[in-house]
Amino acid sequence: LSYQRSCGMKRSRGDAEAPNAILFGTGEYTTGLTPSGQAKSDKSLGVVGVTFFDLRARGKVGPRLALVGTNAEKRAKIEEHFRENLTFTNIGSKEFEFYPKEGRNAKAYVDALQAFQPGDVCTVFTPDDTHFDICKAALERGLHVLATKPMVKSLAEHKELVRIAREKNVLLQIEVHKRFDPIYNDARQRLQALGDFGYFTSFMSQPKIQLETFKDWAGLSSDISYYLNSHHVDFHVWAMQGIAKPVSVYATASTGVAEKILGRACEDTITLNVTWRNNSGSTGHALYTSSWVASKSDVHSQQRFFCQMAKAEVTVDQAHRGYFVAEDGVGFSSCNPLFIRNKPDSMGRYVGQGCYGYISFDRFVDAATAVRQGTAKPADFDSELPTGASTVQVTAILEAGRRSLDEARVVKILYDDAGEVDRLE
Repeated sequence: LSYQRSCGMKRSRGDAEAPNAILFGTGEYTTGLTPSGQAKSDKSLGVVGVTFFDLRARGKVGPRLALVGTNAEKRAKIEEHFRENLTFTNIGSKEFEFYPKEGRNAKAYVDALQAFQPGDVCTVFTPDDTHFDICKAALERGLHVLATKPMVKSLAEHKELVRIAREKNVLLQIEVHKRFDPIYNDARQRLQALGDFGYFTSFMSQPKIQLETFKDWAGLSSDISYYLNSHHVDFHVWAMQGIAKPVSVYATASTGVAEKILGRACEDTITLNVTWRNNSGSTGHALYTSSWVASKSDVHSQQRFFCQMAKAEVTVDQAHRGYFVAEDGVGFSSCNPLFIRNKPDSMGRYVGQGCYGYISFDRFVDAATAVRQGTAKPADFDSELPTGASTVQVTAILEAGRRSLDEARVVKILYDDAGEVDRLE
């Protein structure tokens, strides 16, 4: 309580049961900071950090909030950034614990986990190749885990994390916020009742300036398909529950731009051509394309899909919501405050609680708290949330895509007698 009082927070009813939180990763999505300073994207204030400050002010998470990176020197920069830019009047204290306490330590997450308790919650927004080790350690410690997409890069690692989560009776979830966009969510529910699947195509991009933010890992520990195709692959897998299953993947890629920027081999754009088998026996196919060499335009990220079903077709352009701003010195932009809202209301308050970028975390915390209090089991959320158990097909598609590129062949997704993903071949 002393920490809470020192932060000036009010304790709300039921707060005694609220989990404390660890935020793994101190980059753009968590803090709004990039290697060159404050992000120039729509995430200049970050998403995870401000969301959890607000959740703490609302009593949904406990008083202890930790940020975990690998370099203690970054703490002062984060504190200064939060102090100067997170000026909302209603998010309470912006204080946080930080790991590592001093110097550099790539395994500072181990120390952080030991300082928190089973039943607490954590988010993992770190480079893709670190997700498995951090998630595994957190689950074994008994924490509920929300990991950014891709949760991991291999089917074997995904299955191992699901196994540990079940053994520890904790929630394992992927942060794929498109599921909470009211338009995408509505589209999914409609697709569930439109007959057999026929064709799906999606495109998602980010401007080539983002390669400066991703320069430490782009093309080395992960690729643009893992990073961006994962969004629409997850949405499509979710929409096809009970209708169809992916059975094979063939991937193609474009090169030339990223490798000049980074000075090493790196795909610019990757397309996954996935064959789906309807439960009725018929066949559909999907093309998921993502790129990180887009030119600057009216949006930070192009993102859209088209889906043809037996009884209808559905099109969504998430990047353009009919709200445009032309500003001197900034230019023309298509704004989407349905994702995150960095503008306060007339009283200076943070009012992003209804944005789907916020709801993704809010729903995770609510579900984890229900499990923590014994009023629900992790499996209760498999049909509603992007849990580890319900997203195995997503990782199977993404890994198959990477293997297809590396081996220049079609990769099959095989299932066991229970209809669950067994292996890739």
